[in-house]
Amino acid sequence: MNNIDCLGQVCPIPVIKAKKALESLGEAGGVVTVLVDNDIARQNLQKMSTELGYQSEYEQREDGNIQVTIVAGEGCAVESCPTEGDSGLVVAIGRNTMGEGSQELGQILIKGFIFALRELVPPPTHVLFFNSGAYLTVSESNCLEDLRALEAAGTVILTCGTCTNYFEITEKLGVGEIANMYGIVTAMAGAKRLINI
Repeated sequence: MNNIDCLGQVCPIPVIKAKKALESLGEAGGVVTVLVDNDIARQNLQKMSTELGYQSEYEQREDGNIQVTIVAGEGCAVESCPTEGDSGLVVAIGRNTMGEGSQELGQILIKGFIFALRELVPPPTHVLFFNSGAYLTVSESNCLEDLRALEAAGTVILTCGTCTNYFEITEKLGVGEIANMYGIVTAMAGAKRLINI
């Protein structure tokens, strides 16, 4: 069993350390436990585990820390198959407006842009939100209906957890999932085409 202490370490460090530990197990597999001190790190670890086809569980300890246990082994990993009609398009949105100049106009444009994304066939594989773009995924966002429609069509909606923490809007997330920067970079690196707003 590999035990990794990631107390006080922000994402994506716990995810990267856990992934390296899992890779070091080889085909025989084994158990990796990761100790973290925040729920976003726990979510990211379990999301990574699911993406790799491994089982995971967590325990909230009395000291407030969280122990995530990931079980990897031969037959555990699930082969991922590309979705038929996969567009390979990833859209990265780093602001809650579009373009320079009038902020009011920029908000109208970004809403129109996201609406237009839902009309694409096939839809984007991922839409990534970071910096002030994180505000577009909260429950009171006027883009929420369009983003939920994209998600229902199979688009993965990821919002930067460091950003939601910084703006204190993590609890207001209305669509998609919280991600770390490693997850965002991985999605961008795997894109066939990338639009950066």
